[in-house]
Amino acid sequence: MADDTAAHKPAADRPAADKPAADNAAADRPAADSLAADKPAADHAAPAPGRLADRAYAGIVQLIADAPLAIGARLPSETALAASFGMSRTIVREALARLASDGITQTRLGAGSYVKRRPSARLGSHMPMDALATTLGTFEVRFVLEAEAARLAAQRRSPQQLEAIEQALEALRAALLSNAPAHAEDWQLHRLIAEATANAAFAQVLDQLQEQVMRIMHAGVDISRARPPEVIKVMMDEHDLIVEAIRAQDADGAALAMRWHLSQGRKRLMP
Repeated sequence: MADDTAAHKPAADRPAADKPAADNAAADRPAADSLAADKPAADHAAPAPGRLADRAYAGIVQLIADAPLAIGARLPSETALAASFGMSRTIVREALARLASDGITQTRLGAGSYVKRRPSARLGSHMPMDALATTLGTFEVRFVLEAEAARLAAQRRSPQQLEAIEQALEALRAALLSNAPAHAEDWQLHRLIAEATANAAFAQVLDQLQEQVMRIMHAGVDISRARPPEVIKVMMDEHDLIVEAIRAQDADGAALAMRWHLSQGRKRLMP
């Protein structure tokens, strides 16, 4: 009979141990959910490889500047750099490839990486070190985008567009020969050339790079003005050659002049 009594005892009077495990789990769930909600999502997200490569890029540039490493000096090995930055060799290798593309380092097969150019000390006043990789990386895009824009502008520009380009060229000349900032005038000339392609996509894509390109233009003028006066003259001559080719409707000449100007502009950021 004792067994029958226990069997008919109301559920509310049964010992807690008799309650289903699911009920206990449900009672505990709110606290666990609260802890999960309070934990930052960032704790679960690993940094993207691209951002890690940017950090490695900036770290190597900082190493070149702080060590200091002279032109021709050998960089530490990939293994040593990876250990120093707390990153994989794959990430360091990507950063070194981008530094070589930007003309800062040079890789010698079987011998490692060497300093090819040292970024100007003035460069850091125009852009944060952690933005250096992204900012200098825009040159690779501009080599393709703006060289083709110059080619198409030479073929398609209207008389009105040519007049606007020539006016922008003279505004840039006046700004460069004064002590005033000239990056706004420089940007305007490059953008008018993109507009003269008769393809709105060129100007739209260039606009996406405006922040980085303006930083580069500002830095380029500032660094060049700290050097002998002929450096500014050379910069102006490069723009003259681009516009002259567009005026003459020399498509190949315009593309070549633009690419040369961009490659020299990148070099001017180095001492």
